[in-house]
Amino acid sequence: MKYRSIFVSDIHLGTKFSQADKFLDFMKETESENFYLVGDIIDGWAIRRKFRWTQSHSDVIQKVLRKARKGTNVYYITGNHDEFLRSFLPLILGDRLTVINEADYISLEGKRYYITHGDFFDSVTMTKRWLAVIGDIGYEMLLHLNQTFNFIRRKFGINRYWSLSKYVKENVKQSVSFITDFESILADHAKHKNYHGIICGHIHKAEIRMIDDVEYKNCGDWVESCTALVETMDGEWKIIDWLER
Repeated sequence: MKYRSIFVSDIHLGTKFSQADKFLDFMKETESENFYLVGDIIDGWAIRRKFRWTQSHSDVIQKVLRKARKGTNVYYITGNHDEFLRSFLPLILGDRLTVINEADYISLEGKRYYITHGDFFDSVTMTKRWLAVIGDIGYEMLLHLNQTFNFIRRKFGINRYWSLSKYVKENVKQSVSFITDFESILADHAKHKNYHGIICGHIHKAEIRMIDDVEYKNCGDWVESCTALVETMDGEWKIIDWLER
């Protein structure tokens, strides 16, 4: 499958729950002129707590570097979990690999989009770092519980995967309110800066929708959802769900 541009975020290499194998499959079966890594690709927070790095995680890095060597324009936009890179920015590695905090993107239709991981617009991450770290640990605990619940469900003959962490995120009032505020703040920023839209990650919720007059596009994640945002060669925007393909 060939696309004009591919956008992915929140792979969280260095964690137990990173679905690096599935991401490798995705990269092997897709090509693009531009490849955007929209933050939290390497999880520095988790690595500091407990180092987990498998061969598949190294393979992801090698595959990304290979894409750049073979002519794909690769842009790595940093996020809060890979913020350790921000002291060295901007980084230009070779002719086609750039590491930056944010970027502009011009679509085939000539529309201008602001690309950011999104953590700069998250008041908890920016002003209450300790709370963000606790929340990250809590999210990891929910991912562990996902495994337990789905093991029990399989014992009862229910094979369809169910995510407790996703249920909490989408149904607990405080979580819903946080996501809504996050999306609105991003849309307001894009509107104020005269962008047509915003491309981000951070909240692990893939989506394409309008917020007022702003096109809001979120890549999702490769921890639970395994999703990517793409612009086709014809200029159409889509969410690819790699688990449902």
